[in-house]
Amino acid sequence: MAFSAGNSGGGAMADINVTPLVDVMLVLLIIFMITAPMLTHRIKIDLPQPTNNPPPQVENPPDPITLSVRSSGQFYWNDQLVSEEQLQQMLTVTSKKSPQPELQIQADKTAKYQLVATVMADAKNAGMTKIGFQPARGAGQ
Repeated sequence: MAFSAGNSGGGAMADINVTPLVDVMLVLLIIFMITAPMLTHRIKIDLPQPTNNPPPQVENPPDPITLSVRSSGQFYWNDQLVSEEQLQQMLTVTSKKSPQPELQIQADKTAKYQLVATVMADAKNAGMTKIGFQPARGAGQ
């Protein structure tokens, strides 16, 4: 009795043999499962240690200083008109106070950015460390 194994014509096989594909995929899966836990990088963080001492309290914190920058190029130190030279002197004197008051910059909506950037640079160069911003004002207010 003779058995036939399909096409006797010796033509191309119509089915794809997936066994080698499955073998390769299983090997890759095992490699990824082994190497994935080794790829995690740990970052060392130095957290501050808790203390039982309360932070020092400032009895009378200084009032914040409002520096208004107008669109016309004028500067107002707590609603008092000052020139650019006076402003630099006042920033230097104020930066040496202990505790240092906060400088709140308030600019008109139409003020040029260059004016505000100059004021911020002058404050930093004078040694001011507490600089904040107040909401924008309308033009000329």
